[in-house]
Amino acid sequence: MSRLRQFRSRSRGFTLLELLVVMVIIGLLAGFVAPRYFAQVGKSQVKVAKAQIDALDKALDQFRLDMGRYPTSEEGLNALQTAPGGAETTGTWGGPYLKKGVPNDPWGRPYLYVSPGEHGEFDLSSLGKDGRPGGTGEDADITNWTN
Repeated sequence: MSRLRQFRSRSRGFTLLELLVVMVIIGLLAGFVAPRYFAQVGKSQVKVAKAQIDALDKALDQFRLDMGRYPTSEEGLNALQTAPGGAETTGTWGGPYLKKGVPNDPWGRPYLYVSPGEHGEFDLSSLGKDGRPGGTGEDADITNWTN
């Protein structure tokens, strides 16, 4: 019976050494996986920004079809949600043109809208992850025109 008690008392838990080995293995795996995961998150944010700019571009085109013009820079993208002054009385504003409010870019900043634009009838852009003009990779500007 004493051997059975010895066996039971030894099999109750892990030793400190075993726990440390497991923690080291988990740390190594996380060290290999985490950088790849976070790189994918950055690429996803760029794709989301491109998709949002495309959706805003289409909503702006719908606004133009109804109103005969694009919103001015002063009216901005809010004109897609709220009728500009006097537009509701003329009956031409058919909005809101977005199901939800005007989104911020994936980094939490508002999209930049200028009308008339330098690259077309309007310019719509995000400054990327760094929030500054220019850049490469995730920091690159995302626009509705081709560079």
